[in-house]
Amino acid sequence: MTPQQIPLDLAGEPSFGREDFLVSPSNAKPWALFENWPDWPDRILALVGPSGSGKTHLASIWAARAAALVLRADRLGREASESASQAGAALVEDADRALGPEADLFHFLNRARAENIYVVFTARTPPDAWRLQTPDLVSRLRQAPIVLIGEPDEALMRAVLVKLFVDRQLLVDVSVVEFVALRLERSLDAARRFVEALDHEALARARAVTRPLAADVLRRMESAAG
Repeated sequence: MTPQQIPLDLAGEPSFGREDFLVSPSNAKPWALFENWPDWPDRILALVGPSGSGKTHLASIWAARAAALVLRADRLGREASESASQAGAALVEDADRALGPEADLFHFLNRARAENIYVVFTARTPPDAWRLQTPDLVSRLRQAPIVLIGEPDEALMRAVLVKLFVDRQLLVDVSVVEFVALRLERSLDAARRFVEALDHEALARARAVTRPLAADVLRRMESAAG
């Protein structure tokens, strides 16, 4: 029996630095808007897009630039409001999935408006779809412009795959990148999972990264998802 190597994950967590954000038609407009901060149409924005579209990355770049406080959506009470007031900017991630008491969000928004605090909410859906029960809160949220970021297009998927391969020091033929980009789920998270799995499989089999190997990993990921 041929001995297998034990794969070691040396890539670590994904980097959310400015230099790591790849711009394509699917994210060019939100990128330009965030690059123009603080010249915004409103101090409160909702960054909306599907999972794996790059919301967290773009919002993290802005948060670092604005020295924004990063808050949990289910903890927007008085202490969070006071901290956001001191910082002058706040990032609230996944607001459509983990909102706490509506009264907390209502008072948080009122204070942000009154004190001209910059606030970015990230979410998969617009505020109208958050099933809020407080009419005044819905009205406040509707005042905030919605910035849409689309799922990665084919060009972005190719570029992200190439970068991920380079980050892991994997030598991969262009034909493999093209093959994967056409078949992989349109998600940056999916691209990261795929490259990680492919790297592990290549190490375990002590083989170079080839199209058949990539196809095996794709089938395995599809089976696990189905």
